[in-house]
Amino acid sequence: PTTRILDMMGLAGRYSAEPSPLNEQILQEELSSRKDISPPEYARILAERKAHAMGEKLLTEQCNGVDVNSVTFILGSDTIVDLGGHIMEKPVDERDAFEMLQKLSGNWHEVHTGVAVYGVGVKGSPEEKFQLMFSFTDTARVKFADLSETDVRSYIASKEPMDKAGSYGIQGIGGQLVETLAGDFFTVMGLPMHKLSKELSKAINSRGLKQNREER
Repeated sequence: PTTRILDMMGLAGRYSAEPSPLNEQILQEELSSRKDISPPEYARILAERKAHAMGEKLLTEQCNGVDVNSVTFILGSDTIVDLGGHIMEKPVDERDAFEMLQKLSGNWHEVHTGVAVYGVGVKGSPEEKFQLMFSFTDTARVKFADLSETDVRSYIASKEPMDKAGSYGIQGIGGQLVETLAGDFFTVMGLPMHKLSKELSKAINSRGLKQNREER
């Protein structure tokens, strides 16, 4: 979904997309064990670490088509579902998906999408070649309709829930489960288009940058 949103922003053909080398599971376990980190902070930190890991990879390899005379933006994002402070990531199996969807049925929950952008090739001292340009978390509130067991099992049979945070995708079949939305639709989809666009523009204009863009 993130690449679809970037294309809708007019960036088609101006970025490449690949998974971050970050071991997300280890970081998720570490963050989940900390009581001082809220769900919005959790999403932002994951996004920052994803982008940072990719930046380190690019700097180490010194390849992948990075123009040393321009700035490459590395975008990291992470979306989680938050039900009363309980974080729902992607389901591990169909049973897990079933349990998540049953808990969401008839209830309000929050969707947090963390976004982070690093710049590789920023002019200045060597220490400034790899900088965090900005990061934030955007939150939307979602109300599910009351779902019967048949509804849930039918949706799981479509296989759509299996790679989605909270076991549903609002941009697909799962959109039929959503009764009410308060906030940015694209935040629930996986990338808050409006806020990202504003922050990218500020980062570019404030530094007078020529940019390439990378999405991770």
